[in-house]
Amino acid sequence: MTELNTGDKAANFALKDQNEKEVNLKDYRGKKILVYFYPKADTPGCTKQACSVRDARAELADLGVDVIGISPDAPGKQKKFDDKYDLGFTLLSDQDNKVAKAYGAWGEKSMYGKKYEGIIRSALLLDEEGKVMQTWYKVSPKDTVSKALKALEEE
Repeated sequence: MTELNTGDKAANFALKDQNEKEVNLKDYRGKKILVYFYPKADTPGCTKQACSVRDARAELADLGVDVIGISPDAPGKQKKFDDKYDLGFTLLSDQDNKVAKAYGAWGEKSMYGKKYEGIIRSALLLDEEGKVMQTWYKVSPKDTVSKALKALEEE
Protein backbone atom coordinates (compact mmCIF):
# COMPACT_ATOMS: atom_id res chain seq x y z
CA MET A 1 0.00 0.00 0.00
CA THR A 2 1.37 3.39 -1.00
CA GLU A 3 -0.27 6.07 1.07
CA LEU A 4 -0.89 9.50 -0.41
CA ASN A 5 0.60 12.54 1.29
CA THR A 6 -0.26 16.22 1.51
CA GLY A 7 0.33 17.86 -1.87
CA ASP A 8 0.03 14.64 -3.89
CA LYS A 9 -2.30 14.67 -6.88
CA ALA A 10 -5.23 12.32 -6.30
CA ALA A 11 -5.76 9.79 -9.08
CA ASN A 12 -8.82 10.40 -11.20
CA PHE A 13 -11.44 7.66 -11.19
CA ALA A 14 -14.69 6.72 -12.88
CA LEU A 15 -16.94 4.57 -10.69
CA LYS A 16 -20.65 3.83 -10.55
CA ASP A 17 -22.63 5.39 -7.72
CA GLN A 18 -25.56 3.92 -5.82
CA ASN A 19 -27.86 4.95 -8.70
CA GLU A 20 -25.67 3.28 -11.38
CA LYS A 21 -24.49 6.69 -12.62
CA GLU A 22 -20.81 7.05 -13.50
CA VAL A 23 -19.00 9.56 -11.30
CA ASN A 24 -15.56 10.99 -12.05
CA LEU A 25 -13.31 12.76 -9.57
CA LYS A 26 -12.79 15.48 -12.18
CA ASP A 27 -16.54 16.26 -11.90
CA TYR A 28 -15.69 17.81 -8.53
CA ARG A 29 -13.05 20.25 -9.79
CA GLY A 30 -13.50 23.61 -8.14
CA LYS A 31 -14.79 22.04 -4.90
CA LYS A 32 -13.11 20.58 -1.90
CA ILE A 33 -14.06 16.97 -1.31
CA LEU A 34 -13.88 14.52 1.55
CA VAL A 35 -13.30 11.05 0.10
CA TYR A 36 -13.54 8.20 2.53
CA PHE A 37 -13.06 4.46 2.08
CA TYR A 38 -15.03 1.97 4.14
CA PRO A 39 -14.98 -1.85 4.15
CA LYS A 40 -18.65 -2.84 3.89
CA ALA A 41 -22.02 -1.09 3.74
CA ASP A 42 -24.49 -1.57 6.58
CA THR A 43 -22.02 -2.97 9.11
CA PRO A 44 -21.78 -1.33 12.55
CA GLY A 45 -18.57 0.70 12.04
CA CYS A 46 -19.40 1.71 8.48
CA THR A 47 -22.92 2.73 9.48
CA LYS A 48 -21.59 4.85 12.36
CA GLN A 49 -19.12 6.53 9.97
CA ALA A 50 -21.68 7.14 7.21
CA CYS A 51 -24.28 8.52 9.61
CA SER A 52 -21.74 10.91 11.16
CA VAL A 53 -20.89 12.16 7.67
CA ARG A 54 -24.61 12.50 6.87
CA ASP A 55 -25.18 14.48 10.07
CA ALA A 56 -22.31 16.86 9.23
CA ARG A 57 -23.19 17.38 5.55
CA ALA A 58 -24.70 20.85 6.06
CA GLU A 59 -21.66 22.00 8.02
CA LEU A 60 -19.30 20.53 5.42
CA ALA A 61 -21.32 22.10 2.58
CA ASP A 62 -21.12 25.50 4.32
CA LEU A 63 -17.33 25.07 4.18
CA GLY A 64 -17.53 24.24 0.45
CA VAL A 65 -16.86 20.52 0.92
CA ASP A 66 -18.67 17.68 -0.84
CA VAL A 67 -18.47 14.03 0.28
CA ILE A 68 -17.89 10.70 -1.45
CA GLY A 69 -17.89 7.32 0.29
CA ILE A 70 -16.21 4.41 -1.52
CA SER A 71 -16.42 0.68 -0.78
CA PRO A 72 -16.19 -2.61 -2.67
CA ASP A 73 -19.97 -3.06 -2.42
CA ALA A 74 -22.05 -3.28 -5.61
CA PRO A 75 -24.17 -0.23 -6.50
CA GLY A 76 -27.37 -2.03 -5.46
CA LYS A 77 -26.04 -2.67 -1.96
CA GLN A 78 -24.87 0.96 -1.76
CA LYS A 79 -28.39 2.07 -2.74
CA LYS A 80 -29.97 -0.01 0.03
CA PHE A 81 -27.47 1.44 2.52
CA ASP A 82 -28.22 4.98 1.34
CA ASP A 83 -31.98 4.44 1.49
CA LYS A 84 -31.94 2.69 4.88
CA TYR A 85 -30.05 5.51 6.61
CA ASP A 86 -31.13 8.42 4.37
CA LEU A 87 -27.46 9.24 3.75
CA GLY A 88 -28.00 11.58 0.81
CA PHE A 89 -24.43 11.69 -0.48
CA THR A 90 -22.52 9.88 -3.20
CA LEU A 91 -21.51 6.28 -2.51
CA LEU A 92 -19.25 4.69 -5.10
CA SER A 93 -18.67 1.04 -5.96
CA ASP A 94 -15.00 0.04 -6.25
CA GLN A 95 -15.54 -3.69 -6.69
CA ASP A 96 -12.05 -4.41 -8.05
CA ASN A 97 -10.43 -2.18 -5.39
CA LYS A 98 -8.38 -0.30 -8.01
CA VAL A 99 -9.27 3.11 -6.58
CA ALA A 100 -8.68 1.97 -3.00
CA LYS A 101 -5.23 0.73 -4.03
CA ALA A 102 -4.45 3.98 -5.89
CA TYR A 103 -5.38 5.98 -2.79
CA GLY A 104 -3.46 3.77 -0.34
CA ALA A 105 -6.66 2.47 1.26
CA TRP A 106 -6.00 -1.21 0.52
CA GLY A 107 -3.57 -3.42 2.38
CA GLU A 108 -2.88 -6.12 4.88
CA LYS A 109 -5.25 -6.39 7.82
CA SER A 110 -5.47 -8.80 10.69
CA MET A 111 -8.45 -10.24 12.57
CA TYR A 112 -8.19 -12.89 15.28
CA GLY A 113 -4.59 -13.53 14.24
CA LYS A 114 -5.52 -14.17 10.61
CA LYS A 115 -3.93 -11.87 8.03
CA TYR A 116 -5.80 -10.87 4.89
CA GLU A 117 -6.02 -8.05 2.35
CA GLY A 118 -8.81 -5.53 2.55
CA ILE A 119 -9.98 -1.94 2.77
CA ILE A 120 -8.08 0.17 5.28
CA ARG A 121 -10.66 2.63 6.62
CA SER A 122 -9.28 5.92 5.34
CA ALA A 123 -10.31 9.50 4.67
CA LEU A 124 -8.70 12.10 2.44
CA LEU A 125 -9.48 15.76 2.11
CA LEU A 126 -8.86 17.00 -1.44
CA ASP A 127 -8.64 20.62 -2.57
CA GLU A 128 -10.36 22.27 -5.54
CA GLU A 129 -7.63 21.02 -7.91
CA GLY A 130 -7.74 17.41 -6.74
CA LYS A 131 -4.61 17.63 -4.60
CA VAL A 132 -4.42 16.01 -1.18
CA MET A 133 -4.83 18.48 1.68
CA GLN A 134 -4.86 15.90 4.48
CA THR A 135 -5.03 12.12 4.93
CA TRP A 136 -6.16 9.86 7.73
CA TYR A 137 -5.34 6.17 7.33
CA LYS A 138 -6.81 3.63 9.78
CA VAL A 139 -9.22 6.36 10.89
CA SER A 140 -11.84 5.50 13.48
CA PRO A 141 -15.44 5.67 12.18
CA LYS A 142 -16.28 8.27 14.82
CA ASP A 143 -13.27 10.47 13.97
CA THR A 144 -13.69 10.96 10.21
CA VAL A 145 -15.82 14.11 10.43
CA SER A 146 -14.06 15.70 13.42
CA LYS A 147 -10.64 15.30 11.79
CA ALA A 148 -11.89 16.79 8.51
CA LEU A 149 -13.55 19.75 10.24
CA LYS A 150 -10.43 20.43 12.31
CA ALA A 151 -8.25 20.38 9.17
CA LEU A 152 -10.65 22.79 7.44
CA GLU A 153 -10.60 25.17 10.42
CA GLU A 154 -6.80 25.20 10.44
CA GLU A 155 -6.40 25.99 6.73
